Amino acid sequence: MVLLPTLLLTWSSLAYGLSSHAFHALGPQAVKLWRLEKINFTQPLDHFDKTNKFTFSQRFWVNAQFYQPGGPVILLDGGETSGTDRLPYISTGVAAKIANATGGLALVLEHRYYGNSIPVANFSTDSLRWLTNEQAMADSANFMANVNLSAVTGIPGDFTAPKTPYIYYGGSYAGARSAHMKVTYPNLVYGAIASSGVTHAAVNLWEYYDVIRNATPQCSPVFSKAIETVNIALSNKDLNGPVKDMFGLTGLTDADFASVLADVPLGGWQNSNWDPSVGSDSWTPFCEMIAKPPAAPAPQTRVLGNMTVDFGFLNLVNYIQQNFVSRCLRTNQTIADCFSTANDTSLQEDDLSQTWRPWQFQVCTAWGFFMVSPPPAGVPPMVATPITIDYLSEICKQAYPPGEHFKVPPLPNVEDVNRLGGFFIAADRLAIVDGELDPWRPATAHSSYAHLPPRQDTTLRPFKLIPQAVHHYDENGLADQSLEPPQIQDIHNEEIAFVKAWLKDFKPPKH
Repeated sequence: MVLLPTLLLTWSSLAYGLSSHAFHALGPQAVKLWRLEKINFTQPLDHFDKTNKFTFSQRFWVNAQFYQPGGPVILLDGGETSGTDRLPYISTGVAAKIANATGGLALVLEHRYYGNSIPVANFSTDSLRWLTNEQAMADSANFMANVNLSAVTGIPGDFTAPKTPYIYYGGSYAGARSAHMKVTYPNLVYGAIASSGVTHAAVNLWEYYDVIRNATPQCSPVFSKAIETVNIALSNKDLNGPVKDMFGLTGLTDADFASVLADVPLGGWQNSNWDPSVGSDSWTPFCEMIAKPPAAPAPQTRVLGNMTVDFGFLNLVNYIQQNFVSRCLRTNQTIADCFSTANDTSLQEDDLSQTWRPWQFQVCTAWGFFMVSPPPAGVPPMVATPITIDYLSEICKQAYPPGEHFKVPPLPNVEDVNRLGGFFIAADRLAIVDGELDPWRPATAHSSYAHLPPRQDTTLRPFKLIPQAVHHYDENGLADQSLEPPQIQDIHNEEIAFVKAWLKDFKPPKH
């Protein structure tokens, strides 16, 4: 990747550092990216209130290494994180691969309220009210229609849409945004790829954990049985206290107790990746540990009141004690100090260091995705029954008290997302790419709830399911594509092929 000399900072600059995995993935190239100066595009704070004159600077990065005259712009949406975390994808990832094959520019556009593209002085409820799907989409549209990439790259030409074809790519939340941009601004977004795009928002997404359960049959039955045992004990007044005592979590409410148990690495499954330098699957080793019987002469069962609990339950007890209880007690805090969520005023700290607040605000206002115990009878649980929507949504009330100008709704307004298509979102030159084993698949167009009518996979409307893949498995890549797993090589080649086919039909507007 060739970076223009005028865009390089001194060695002492630390303001825009990459995450550590980028250095493993890119080597010395990561240092050049680390030294890349921010490039800003001025956005209005409010696209829809013309009396609001406030603006902010939105960061973006450009890789012009592959550009050939007439090539497209491959725009990778930064999503709910710093744009620096996405830079490897315009160097060796999917955006770079498509740009290389089409002679295009590859760029990352940072999302408002993330990284350094922050338009406000704090993350209070009122200050977050401009963090909406509509405002963020309008940012991208304004950028594509007005950005002067020639001034940035030194390459002559008009790189605005629709004069130049823009291929919009995003993964996960950004994948949903990619699909939304295509259906909302079809005159600006020539083509789009929604990878693991969670286009169907849901208040209750219990299915997330069920994907993990079905994907790991070698160990999840033992873990699920341990959670069932917890459910039985909590529902029995004679066992409720003793089961918490056994874990070392005496005195917690049922919901807080269950939430500590839910803090095992279930979420680690979605972080797995075919490239170990990019992903980290903490769920699989945990689950294997849970399913491993103790070596003799250690007992494989233990009595809890009138119940006999097996080794899977005892393994979970040991894990919680070693990883949570002992760490808490070493800090000279009580169990309640560490794990009780009642009256937690620290959740209302809203300075800009509280970088968890923007995405949680989006969850509370529009996206939901509260992951609870399964409601259908007969579905083995992966989290305990007290993990309910009421419990998980309590943070929305605690963290975001009503402001002078904005009040968070009692539950997320998921219709604000789903009105754009939900499970059935579709358009010409909109590619849907998902992973077979992605826990977010139930919120995508590949959900089992979206099975009627069956979709066809065509060049104009690609509909791809990557075998044995988890979350946006296609987004990262290797400089030497032959070293990628076969299914990743396949999806990258397929993405290149349908984008090239789309571009053959591109005609710039006459006016």
